[in-house]
Amino acid sequence: MTTEPEVLLERRGEAGIITLNRPKALNALTHAMVREIDPQLRAWARDDGVSRIILKATGERAFCAGGDVRHIYDLGRAGHQDQSLAFFRDEYVLNHLIGTYPKPYVSLIDGICMGGGFGLSAHGSYRVGGERYLFAMPEVNIGLFPDVGGTHVLPRLPKASGIYLAFTGARIKAADALHFGLLTHAVPSARLPALEAALVAGGDVAATLAAHAHDPGPAPALEHEAFVAEAFGHGDVLAVLEALDAAAAGTSASADFARDTASSLRGKCPTSLMLAAEQMRRGPNLDLAGCLQAEFRVVTRVLHGHDFYEGVRALLVDKDNAPRWQPDRLEHIDPAVIAAHFDPIPDELVFPIGPS
Repeated sequence: MTTEPEVLLERRGEAGIITLNRPKALNALTHAMVREIDPQLRAWARDDGVSRIILKATGERAFCAGGDVRHIYDLGRAGHQDQSLAFFRDEYVLNHLIGTYPKPYVSLIDGICMGGGFGLSAHGSYRVGGERYLFAMPEVNIGLFPDVGGTHVLPRLPKASGIYLAFTGARIKAADALHFGLLTHAVPSARLPALEAALVAGGDVAATLAAHAHDPGPAPALEHEAFVAEAFGHGDVLAVLEALDAAAAGTSASADFARDTASSLRGKCPTSLMLAAEQMRRGPNLDLAGCLQAEFRVVTRVLHGHDFYEGVRALLVDKDNAPRWQPDRLEHIDPAVIAAHFDPIPDELVFPIGPS
């Protein structure tokens, strides 16, 4: 029986092309995929015949639905956190490589883009969304936190939209993502093959993207944008909830939205929410490397804790949707414990110098 490769790497025209190739698994990112992509990107950086990178995926449902959290769960339950951390270490190094890549890096995102898929695309030069684009960072649902550089990207989005996405795990489509700046262009799904062919042929990347782009229509987020900016601009989770509760008790146009959002937040992992808030506070003062180093410190501690395994158990293993978080209330969380997640660790994340 022939096993399909998990990732396809090819040189075509002026482009180095990476194709995520696990459509039945929603192109979830594995350690093996990371280990294949990283050295090839470094080789293409040195290849004068490659003038741009194209990242895409097979299948119509997902670009990349995240990392393989069930595998990470199984490793941790067996006491092999070191293997899980090796994956995160290599993944974060790859995220940094993408964010500092010396050539245009174009992601063609048509389908679900979450977690690890965000890490593979968000730090590149250009992010193109098709009609099936669906983005979320839902880590707070499973006792994790919005990593893979979320600390760098999300707090820099306008009008507290990134804080809203980090806290709620809300799903958004291309129009909202373009409005927020997560996408640089929107292109109809049917035109993505023509865009890829044009990129392969060479020429100015920005001009090629502009020639194929279209207007996906008004962003639905505009309806509550001013309210989100005010409520989530606090950054502090308890202050956000207080603002949401106050609005929910009123008669403004955002009352129902505030009520639903507050209810959603109260269903998230309390420690994850507090970690996300600390990420959003620290991120604006750190470069991408600093953000990823901070995230590696946090994930090292999270993988040796309780909530991640409980969240995955409740949502993905037993599927009872009844996680028993520790602590189980935001008010019971010690801010010093959250801050300590970001303290230095003996085996810090370090990055190779340059793309070689």
